[in-house]
Formats: sequence, C-alpha cells, structure tokens
Amino acid sequence: MAISSHERPTARPAPPVPPAPPAPGASRHAPGATQDPSIGDLIGEIGTDLSQLVRDEIELAKAEIKQESTKAGKAFGMLGGSGYAGHLVLLLGSLTVIFALANVMDPAWAALIVTAVWAVVGAVLYAAGRKRLRTVNLKPEQTVETLKEDARWARHPTS
Repeated sequence: MAISSHERPTARPAPPVPPAPPAPGASRHAPGATQDPSIGDLIGEIGTDLSQLVRDEIELAKAEIKQESTKAGKAFGMLGGSGYAGHLVLLLGSLTVIFALANVMDPAWAALIVTAVWAVVGAVLYAAGRKRLRTVNLKPEQTVETLKEDARWARHPTS
C-alpha cells in the first residue's frame, strides 16, 4: 500500500535532555540518593557560602559607613557654622572694645591695644599647640607590633 501525502510517517524519538544543573546552594545529589557528597563538593559549597557571606558583610559595612558618613558630614557642617559664628562674636566683641576705649583715647591707639591683646593670645595658643604636636606619634605602635608577631608566627607556627 502506498503512503498518501496526508499520512505521517512514524516520529523518531527525541534526543535525551540532560538534567538541569542544581540551583546555587542546593545539593548536587538527588534527594533520595544514598551517595554522600564528596569532600570536594562539600569544600566547594563551603567556599561558595563563605564568599557570599563575605560579600554580604562588605555590602552591610558599605551601607553603615555611608549612613554614618552622612551623619558625620552634617555634624561637621554644624560645627563649622558654629566656628564661623564664634569668629564673628570675637570680631564684633573686639570692635566693641575698640569703640569703648575710643571714648577715653584716640581710636587708633584703642585698635592697636586690642590688636596687641589678640596677638598675645594667638602666640600663647600657637606655643601650646606646637608643644602638644611634638608629643603626637602617628606611627601605630600596637598595630606594628601585632603585625611583627603575626609574621613571626607565620614563619614558625606553633599550637
């Protein structure tokens, strides 16, 4: 019998589909399998989990630092504004003293006296600040010492 154009020939079987890879973090073995995961699989999963944990911790630290930096920036702005206001208080207070002294002496001498007083105050503050600055040690002594200890331990590890 001849095959008409309306009849279909028998279909070939489809090629086998490979199994889908497991989802990240999922076990690579079937749920009912009796085969235990290999040490390499376990170490690989630990490495993946550890790297994800580190990434998550870094993102958390970035978010915290950004939030705290914003708060610190606002606080420093307010401190700067208060410093400027303090400067204006000193300037206007000095002018008040000059005008008060100008009632009893020549205004030029009054301004010179107030200027000399501020020069002395500035010199005393400079000397005190310079003395304190000489005691500052920017080398992180404790950190350097612990790094040296770590290096000694790495060369000769002990229990």
